[in-house]
Amino acid sequence: MNNLELKNRDLDVLWHPCTQMKDHETLPLIPIKRAHGVYLEDFDGNSYIDAISSWWVNLFGHTNSYINEKIKEQLDTLEHVILAGFTHEQVVKLSERLVKLTPDGLNKCFYADNGSSAVEIALKMSFHAHKNSSKNRKLFVSLANSYHGETIGALSVGDVKLYKETYEPLLIQTIQTSVPKDMSIEAAKEAATEFEELCREKSNEISAIILEPLVQGAGSMHMYHKEFLVLVRDICNRYNIHLIADEVMVGFGRTGEMFACQSANITPDFLVLSKGLTGGYLPLSVVLTTNEIYAKFYCDYSEHKAFLHSHSYTGNALACAAANATLDIFERNDVIEENRKTAKYMGDRLEKFKELKNVASIRQSGMICAVELKEYRPEDRVGLKVYQYGLDNGVLLRPLGHIIYFMPPYIIRNEEIDKMMDTAYEAIKLL
Repeated sequence: MNNLELKNRDLDVLWHPCTQMKDHETLPLIPIKRAHGVYLEDFDGNSYIDAISSWWVNLFGHTNSYINEKIKEQLDTLEHVILAGFTHEQVVKLSERLVKLTPDGLNKCFYADNGSSAVEIALKMSFHAHKNSSKNRKLFVSLANSYHGETIGALSVGDVKLYKETYEPLLIQTIQTSVPKDMSIEAAKEAATEFEELCREKSNEISAIILEPLVQGAGSMHMYHKEFLVLVRDICNRYNIHLIADEVMVGFGRTGEMFACQSANITPDFLVLSKGLTGGYLPLSVVLTTNEIYAKFYCDYSEHKAFLHSHSYTGNALACAAANATLDIFERNDVIEENRKTAKYMGDRLEKFKELKNVASIRQSGMICAVELKEYRPEDRVGLKVYQYGLDNGVLLRPLGHIIYFMPPYIIRNEEIDKMMDTAYEAIKLL
């Protein structure tokens, strides 16, 4: 087997996500044979540093020996069981640990298979909780420039122009409020003031605001100050509006704390987690919420207040085993402190990008670094050129348009950071 053979077989039968398939007439598809640590290896023996953690999911490296071992152990015991009317040790253990790790007051876990599905759960739960209190609040607020997934509800609360224009007739009604324009406290206060003005006008119609704490991932890695979270939490309290924190990307240590909300010392009404939850191994997501929300659904059967949502693979035992193994690694090693050291090294290396005349700005939040290029025409496809240069030089970079970002597994070493950033630097310099 070689790259060309598997690529041709793939193109006969597969339709890839987030891809204009016609691009693959000229853009090489990379078949991966194996992976270990931060490296991916193709069928021709080429290796690539996974600078984006395979879409932000991988925390402790590919084929991590400890996570492998725990999944194999679980495989011989229980692979899956329906979670309606049944339970199992792995999901109970995981839930107990998440309740202890997440911000105080989040006491109940509801599982799904991926981040978009978990966002849908949080939206439905918020609306239904208000409904069970005899309030009809069908509006949701999200931040400008936001992205929360690609199912219908998740798309509705996002603010991606292309998606909105394409699927608008299918979307639920939402309102966008401004995201802080930069990482300053002043910008945080300005955006919070706008949100409060919206609440004064429409609070009786608004069910919840959903936001990505500190970093808008697919929204060009836009970053803002933690004070915005403090102010929004206070506004939500005063207007009886739920706060949904979408930490699908930033959760599990990406921003310098275990969860980004902890940097602002706030507790959302709903915390949405996925991606790094299983260390990048298996699909799993969870919505954590409060006992107060849970109580609004707790009733006799005849009252018809039960929450209506289910997935066949909810709380899958193998995925929960991977998640517990991932949390074991956090417990046994001071991962957050090590991440801070790695983030500092990445930040120091990031400074050199300021030298390039086509770089507009750089920014960082923990182990997420971004280089924003000066505006190019969309047809120039500068991100694609950086991506191709990266592959040619052994680094997987997947820019967001003119935003070049770095989000590697936590185990990356300094010399690998050097190669990752030097490759991106040279690619940008050649544009």
